Amino acid sequence: MTARSSSKPQTHHHPMRVVMRRTGLSADLLRAWERRYEVVRPSRSESGRRLYSDADIERLGLLYRATLAGRGIGQLARLSTSELAVLVRRDAEAERSGDGAQRPQPVAPPADHLADYLGDCLRAIERLDAVSLEASLRRAVVALPAEALLDGLVVSLLERVGTRWREGALRPVHGHLASAVLRRVLDRVIETGASVAAAPSLVVATPAGQLHEFGAMLAAATAAAEGWRVTYLGASLPAEDIAAAAAQTRARAVALSIVYPASDPAVGHELRRLGTLLPKDVTLVVGGAASTGYRPLLEEIDAAPVGDLAGFRSQLRVLRRGRKLTR
Repeated sequence: MTARSSSKPQTHHHPMRVVMRRTGLSADLLRAWERRYEVVRPSRSESGRRLYSDADIERLGLLYRATLAGRGIGQLARLSTSELAVLVRRDAEAERSGDGAQRPQPVAPPADHLADYLGDCLRAIERLDAVSLEASLRRAVVALPAEALLDGLVVSLLERVGTRWREGALRPVHGHLASAVLRRVLDRVIETGASVAAAPSLVVATPAGQLHEFGAMLAAATAAAEGWRVTYLGASLPAEDIAAAAAQTRARAVALSIVYPASDPAVGHELRRLGTLLPKDVTLVVGGAASTGYRPLLEEIDAAPVGDLAGFRSQLRVLRRGRKLTR
């Protein structure tokens, strides 16, 4: 597979850091796209550094924007730069119109393709093979649309590991290894999200006392894939710190994950406090396994509950268009 670009002579003089700044791509993702899909063909300087043309940067920027709609890079790499430009323009028109029916729908990978990744990851965990697990997940990051990666692979993998641990088929050490590798991979997904100043800003955390952070990390990765500029704060943050971060980053929304327990007065106090501290134009979105137990309180503080990543994704799309969420 070869990169399709203009037939005009190209001058390659931009180093990778310029490409990263102009497109929002990380160095890791850029190298992966080049190696696996040959999306562009940079030249090399005398010292061996990659050098890119203006046409390369244009193409990479269009590819990145097209992936934000949920398409896999494998689909997009076959398109010419002019075809990508038309696709991105249509995406922007659909976004401005607010017509959900016009929004491009990601093409789901074949079930057996997703199952292959899941099987590879589970076998690596069983062998306590962190290197193979990370390699499988990194291949999936490049090959799968964001929804398939997060909803289909990562969530399923966490569920399978938890089930096998409860059944006694896996030991705690297997869970710790899986968590450590998944955290690194999700960190990279979050880092590859939108970095341009024009992108809407989102703060993601768990409230004080909530130590389980995978729900928050998945929310952050989902938002990054949707084109948000994400500030991920981690687990167990007091309301004052979350509100301060939202103010400093000029966040349009704050997303919290609550996993356990379903009814904790201390968590309720933090939610109520945060609802008081956040400006009225900052939306508070709350999800996680235990969030339903706080629904009356969420209604009281005018927060938006979400049941899963698909629901969170829908809320983000509404917020990005500057609309008020429906409770």
